[in-house]
Amino acid sequence: MLRHVRRIFLLLGLVSGFGSSSALGADAGHGAELARRWCASCHVVANGQAQASADVPSFASVARRPDFSAERLAFFLLDPHPKMPNFSLSRTEAGDIAAYIASLR
Repeated sequence: MLRHVRRIFLLLGLVSGFGSSSALGADAGHGAELARRWCASCHVVANGQAQASADVPSFASVARRPDFSAERLAFFLLDPHPKMPNFSLSRTEAGDIAAYIASLR
């Protein structure tokens, strides 16, 4: 129950923080920097990256998913699944990473 309430508050924070689109105010360039620093040890985050974990999707493949949504991705990054490390991203940072991934479409 507490986890469900937490997710509702996170979603409400995202909606109020991102407005009608996460692309508004999000900085894909900053998201690329964050991705290279925090995500590249597991994910292929950019063309030309030589190595990543075999069992995780590349950022480009995430961006090409038919159901891709930058808003949902930013929300996911704020409350990652158990296999992902908790980087304690701010809403701005999560939005920037999501905007960078969206730019790879």
